[in-house]
Amino acid sequence: MDLTLSPQETAFRDELRAWLEENNPGPEPSGDDAAFEFRREWQRKLHAAGYAGLSWPREYGGRGATLIEQAIFNEEMARARAPMTANVLGLVMGGPVVIAHGTDEQKRRWLEPILSADEIWCQGFSEPESGSDLASLKTKAVKSNGEWIVTGQKVWTTFAHEAKWCMLLARTDTDAPKHRGLTYFILDMEQEGVQVRPLRQITGEAEFNELFFEEARIPDENVIGQPGDGWKVAITTLMHERAGLAFGSAISVKIALGELIELAKERGVADDPLIRQRIGQLYIEAETLRLNAYRGLTHQMKHGIPGPEGSLPKWQWSDINQALTELAMEIRGEEAPLADSHWTYRFLRARANSIEGGTTEILKNIIAERVLGLPRMR
Repeated sequence: MDLTLSPQETAFRDELRAWLEENNPGPEPSGDDAAFEFRREWQRKLHAAGYAGLSWPREYGGRGATLIEQAIFNEEMARARAPMTANVLGLVMGGPVVIAHGTDEQKRRWLEPILSADEIWCQGFSEPESGSDLASLKTKAVKSNGEWIVTGQKVWTTFAHEAKWCMLLARTDTDAPKHRGLTYFILDMEQEGVQVRPLRQITGEAEFNELFFEEARIPDENVIGQPGDGWKVAITTLMHERAGLAFGSAISVKIALGELIELAKERGVADDPLIRQRIGQLYIEAETLRLNAYRGLTHQMKHGIPGPEGSLPKWQWSDINQALTELAMEIRGEEAPLADSHWTYRFLRARANSIEGGTTEILKNIIAERVLGLPRMR
């Protein structure tokens, strides 16, 4: 891939930078409810300007931007420290999956409310005993009189407490091999059969939730793809999730590295050879993360969908961000445990990086088997 921007891409970047300088609303307000509504209004402003669902086809409400322009957008959003959108799961995963596998009616029903943040989406995949081994999930959906009756439990469901729709993977054929007996549904969260319980994190936030289904109902028209093909649709979801993280993560790490260097200068340890070596190593790894993000983008440009290469930047980002925040805590010394520091929050939040979006161990297996072609161990 030629990493030099074309005149068209440069013009797009400059246009976006100017727009962000004028419209970036700044830091989020405190309080979970206020922060979420702040993100919703920010997404609506992005949508009105044509930046939400940027690379979605124009016929589905997007801008039809190239994948390079989408990467530029993610980088510039991170560089400007713009707020995240309210419906990030719908934009990055839900919408692309409906576009790839949904019917025309499903596209008409769901895509516009995703873009406008009128209907928030969450992802019902992981379960208490089926996280990394997703295909072993136990949540069941049974067909009855033109609808599906769902019973089971999900966990680590981001924004479930705000969501209208859930991308739900459930077992519909108990006799089939575990990867083939799954179906992909869009479940309405606003019904009596769905219970949401927040999970308080080490940071004090509760962005994750448990979900409990007691005969929740899904109409047959809310199946994405065909019954039994849920694993294929789920893989599309996960590949879009990991590919969508790469470019913004790379820029965020570079910004955090700059802040780490300033912290080292403030604390008088910037000339310590061990500190300098560790910061230099982090810089090298951050640049490798950026280049691997472009490698994954090259695959997507050739084949139309993200490939397994998207697992590599996610693994790299987890390791880099955790190492970076650990070094910041060491530099801060006895002040490190103070809860009023943004470095303390970053350090605590980074603990989840190697779990959320695919555990590091599973990502290593994906890279070994599907990228490097190494033999399976089982």
